[in-house]
Amino acid sequence: MGPALRMRALPMPRVRVYVTLKPSLLDSAGRTVADALGKLGFADVKGARIGKLIELDVDTYNEDQIKAMCDKLLANPVIEDYRFEEVA
Repeated sequence: MGPALRMRALPMPRVRVYVTLKPSLLDSAGRTVADALGKLGFADVKGARIGKLIELDVDTYNEDQIKAMCDKLLANPVIEDYRFEEVA
């Protein structure tokens, strides 16, 4: 077996993108969840906000490229905020 066959592939970088509604906007899905939890007996819940998590496996971690992805497709910058991080 040659050296190339013995090399293990390094794992691809993974990026987590968190997208949430801007704080000034009403989150109707969050309100529905908070109300339902209250009806189920979880009275301590006073509010909830719903967002989305997107995981991307990329060849290389490039913050400018990830930001461009978020601005162009993954989030609506008019009504949503986002943040991202590289994870191991």
